[in-house]
Amino acid sequence: MKIKRYTAVSMRAALCQVRAEQGPDAVILSSRRGADGIEVIAAVDYDEALFAEANRQRTPAISEAPPQSSDAPQPMKATPVIKAAPAIKPAPAIKATPAAVKTAPATKTPAAKAAPAVAAAPRALPQPIPATSVVAAGNIGLGDMQRELKDLRRMLESGLAGLAGTTSSDKRLRQPLRARVLEELTAMDIAPDVAMALAALAPLHTNLKDPAHIKLALLVKHLPVVNDLSSVNGGITAVVGPTGAGKTTTIAKLAARWCMQHGAADLGLVSTDSYRVGARDQLRTFARAVGVPLHAANSGKELALVLQQLKSKKLVLIDTAGMGPRDFRLVEQLAALKSGAPLARILLALPAHGEAHALDEIVRAFARATPAACIITKVDEAASLGAVISAALRHRLQIAYLCDGQRIPADLHAAHGKRVWLARAALALKERAMPLRSEVHLASNPNRGHVHA
Repeated sequence: MKIKRYTAVSMRAALCQVRAEQGPDAVILSSRRGADGIEVIAAVDYDEALFAEANRQRTPAISEAPPQSSDAPQPMKATPVIKAAPAIKPAPAIKATPAAVKTAPATKTPAAKAAPAVAAAPRALPQPIPATSVVAAGNIGLGDMQRELKDLRRMLESGLAGLAGTTSSDKRLRQPLRARVLEELTAMDIAPDVAMALAALAPLHTNLKDPAHIKLALLVKHLPVVNDLSSVNGGITAVVGPTGAGKTTTIAKLAARWCMQHGAADLGLVSTDSYRVGARDQLRTFARAVGVPLHAANSGKELALVLQQLKSKKLVLIDTAGMGPRDFRLVEQLAALKSGAPLARILLALPAHGEAHALDEIVRAFARATPAACIITKVDEAASLGAVISAALRHRLQIAYLCDGQRIPADLHAAHGKRVWLARAALALKERAMPLRSEVHLASNPNRGHVHA
């Protein structure tokens, strides 16, 4: 076991020194901030069992050693345990250690002179030391080391510098709470730019025992949701979105909810999807089930005529054709919708399982339709909700409804009553995925048990 102390201006610089000199298998024993910067003690070929045995063997021997002169400089607390380990010979398991332990020149302290006195201590069994005091002292040191290792592991694994981009290490030191909020938001798959904007709104200090609640509070407070759905429950509403976003199912859910509250007499259903074969069959089947006729419109003029026939209806729902953001026919379809139903409120269907860049492209492509709000669909199929939440926050697109299943209309929820649920669901999905990631990582690296530089 080779132990050495490193001093640098920052933790990153110290870890670079450790990695360059001792390699990737080095183990961080402790770290602290001193007058010269960050001080890190690292070791190679670290054996936890050997370290504990050496510490246990040396404790009674020190009690019999002659007292040192008060004028001699006192060694550091952690150094004697590490230096004295090679000099202890009675334990058979430690016989091979003197050849393996190589003390680096940078770690020489006055404790090296005390090693012969410890080795020359009498072989007689010393008076036993109360177990409670030894265990208590050991637990205090071990607890401090575990906390330092935990903080260091989180710093190394989070990749906060890469995710934050413009956030410097000096700023993280000056604003640790905001840095933690930023780290936790990015762990939920919130986009870096959105996470940085939210973290900037976090307080600099808090009295909360568990600061982990801050990220949820920020999400709940700043989620753009439609608080008043009275405008959606009447008039003309059209649902647009890409292929496979669940527009037709969402139209059926909205229609079923209206029928349950107001009846089917004042409901009108219109489909403008003339591109896919059999596209209207699903909605036509539902319309027959509730006793509402389905009207078809293949152009802007036909849509205007149909809406003129349905002007006595209190609610008219328009189902549009699903098209990708790069489809050249999208501009034509949105133009026909605008010309045929200029007073219609547009709702954009966003699939929750979509990737971040794809959702951002969808919002930008359908922005020419000027959607009043969005409907997050297929929440039950999503492995993460960070991408769709980021898209809504980035474009300030209000959320009207959440859809988390195929049941009509049970799986349609007003967003204003589900904002806390949405934030908690986003966190729960990532926490549920963390054990799986850990198992995969351990399977690829079975020797992982310590923090490596």
